[in-house]
Amino acid sequence: MTVLIVGSIALDTIETPAGKVFEVLGGAATYSSVACSFFSKVQVVGVVGQDFPARHEKIFALKKIDTQGLVKLQGKTFRWEGKYFTDLNKRETLRTELNVFEKFSPELPENYKKTDYVFLANIHPSLQLKVLDQVEKPKLVVADTMNLWIRTARKDLDKLIPKVDILMLNDEEARMVTGEYSLARAGRKLLEQGLLAAVIKRGEHGATVFSRQGVFFAPAYPLEEVKDPTGAGDTFAGGFIGYLAKSRSKSFGAIKSAAIYGSVLASFAVQEFSLRRLLQIKPRDIEKRFKEFRKLVSF
Repeated sequence: MTVLIVGSIALDTIETPAGKVFEVLGGAATYSSVACSFFSKVQVVGVVGQDFPARHEKIFALKKIDTQGLVKLQGKTFRWEGKYFTDLNKRETLRTELNVFEKFSPELPENYKKTDYVFLANIHPSLQLKVLDQVEKPKLVVADTMNLWIRTARKDLDKLIPKVDILMLNDEEARMVTGEYSLARAGRKLLEQGLLAAVIKRGEHGATVFSRQGVFFAPAYPLEEVKDPTGAGDTFAGGFIGYLAKSRSKSFGAIKSAAIYGSVLASFAVQEFSLRRLLQIKPRDIEKRFKEFRKLVSF
């Protein structure tokens, strides 16, 4: 099966206690596309500038990601710079330059419009709605959002939620959307908006899936060293929808397995800066760690 992924593609400058890297490949669409490619074919929609390095284009080609929907505009590629502290849950954004991403208005190639599985990465909800208006009859739509859109584009977000099957957001954002401090109540309220499932990401504490069939907790893998947490949530999302597309199922069992595969991919991503570790691993590495996750939650 094929997954359509729409979102940002960026050049990231990142500093963590493990070191610093300059203008490495990043962005929500990038991380999720690479993670998804381990399970399914991927069509990516995004925008870059004329300065986008050829070496980064080769990464998409290496993972056999269809880049027909990747537009190159006159100008500079979106850039982000951030610094993480000893507590890697805390980071400071030092610089954000939207550049050509500021003009991003996703237009799907004709052959993308029939894609059955859609992941709307973290972009303005009005753009996510625009994508859905172009997709004909998707079997499954997963969307990510963030606190910025909850504060500044709530009307658009409220229009979006009933149109998606699975919503991803972190614990703070779940509380903002629902007005509930208890995540159990927040999950229930999200489901009342018509969702098949709500996935509340909790960083190093894993993710909780709320479904009408029950609640499932996907733990984070206990790593001794984390070098770069950038893109972990997007990697989780890519692995999640990639597995669901491969399984061709929306059952609670499939969603639970998807959450574990998402956690597996995220656990690899944070072991190195940018996509380095994701580009090193093989399917057998994913399956080996998936079995280790089974042991983590078995008793």
